[in-house]
Amino acid sequence: MALHKGPEKPDERPLSVNPFYGEANPVGGMTEAPPKHRMPDGPISPSTAYQVVHDELMLDGNSRLNLATFVTTWMEPQAGVLMAECRDKNMIDKDEYPRTAELERRCVAMLADLWNAPDPSAAVGCSTTGSSEACMLAGMALKRRWSKRNPKPGARPNLVMGINVQVCWEKFCNFWEVEARLVPMEGERYHLDPQAAADLCDENTIGVVGILGSTFDGSYEPIADLCAALDALQERSGLDIPVHVDGASGAMVAPFLDPDLVWDFRLPRVASINTSGHKYGLVYPGVGWALWRDKEALPEELVFRVNYLGGDMPTFALNFSRPGAQVVAQYYTLLRLGREGYRAVQQSTRDVAMAVAEKVESLGDFRLLTRGDQLPVFAFTTAPEVTAYDVFDVSRRLRENGWLVPAYTFPPNREDLSVIRVVCRNGFSEDLAALFVEDLTRLLPELRKQSGPAIRDKGAATGFHH
Repeated sequence: MALHKGPEKPDERPLSVNPFYGEANPVGGMTEAPPKHRMPDGPISPSTAYQVVHDELMLDGNSRLNLATFVTTWMEPQAGVLMAECRDKNMIDKDEYPRTAELERRCVAMLADLWNAPDPSAAVGCSTTGSSEACMLAGMALKRRWSKRNPKPGARPNLVMGINVQVCWEKFCNFWEVEARLVPMEGERYHLDPQAAADLCDENTIGVVGILGSTFDGSYEPIADLCAALDALQERSGLDIPVHVDGASGAMVAPFLDPDLVWDFRLPRVASINTSGHKYGLVYPGVGWALWRDKEALPEELVFRVNYLGGDMPTFALNFSRPGAQVVAQYYTLLRLGREGYRAVQQSTRDVAMAVAEKVESLGDFRLLTRGDQLPVFAFTTAPEVTAYDVFDVSRRLRENGWLVPAYTFPPNREDLSVIRVVCRNGFSEDLAALFVEDLTRLLPELRKQSGPAIRDKGAATGFHH
């Protein structure tokens, strides 16, 4: 969650409000809005409160036109009804809501089967608020397993990963006092190099993280090659380093579109996998999933059991209470689409991504980094000969037409590279994609007339952050 500060100065005067917002009685009407930074002195009518909040939210961007987010922005109306029916159920109360808990268990079993667990019935897993919590849990399990096999006092654990990892892994290392060993980008390689990762490992390495679908450009990291490099390391040194696959997006794409790609529990070194149900799992935020190949991969001492909600309830989570609606929606979607339905949806989004990428490239002003043929995501930068504008100008101008498209710089050692990334999700139809290309094409003549990029401070050029 974002960290917010209080207002710089208190409200100087209340804002005027349309009197028709109030109830139709002499004292119910309201011509002054309530204060923004302190609670009002008394209650107001529900219709007035609704309208005040509703009007302010109209200034938000349109989520369907947000090509920055991986998060699902469209679901079927029936899913929305189910979520509304379950919004008052606390997911943690498994004894009080046993059917909701059963649907969670079924989702775990389905994902274990989807990700080719050697024995799906032996795999263990849980729902989370999203992939960030799932990654924290997976990291905790890696660290605890390391501490049990390497009890040397004073040893500092480390975690090896590409510098392109999502910020949740930086948070994990910071919060749990783990050294982050980052494989930098080099040249046209925008993610982890397997041998470079293996070279960073030592007896204090708790694990290596592989990303199935980089947030920077949508590319898959070579998980099988990573495991092979760690197999060779074990043969040479005896170090047995587990792998966690951060499949926040790709774990719900690759099984359907790239079934022959070996990245999951078919690789014995893969100890755990996470995904975001609210990304290409096709569910509204927020729900994620964390799975371990067997009980040995998840130390039992990390699992808590409490009985003050009734029953014997094992739980592994960072928080306690959270809504059950998203878990129910995940089960609905898995049940509703099945494997063939998911394949059709993900193939459609990949087709749109690849088609739009090709059209962007054909404009002549841009160079593609990725083409949407892995995650339905592509990234592009300006061609070398383009000097009148940069990707930050493009992002700013697209926003004028309602498109929310991030422009950002890459991390070391490619800070020189600034790109735009386009995320294609379910609901980003061919018609919307055509409108996007039309708007991009329309603004180019004006951008070409600039004397140079308009925005000098690239850190303030975009609100997008990893």
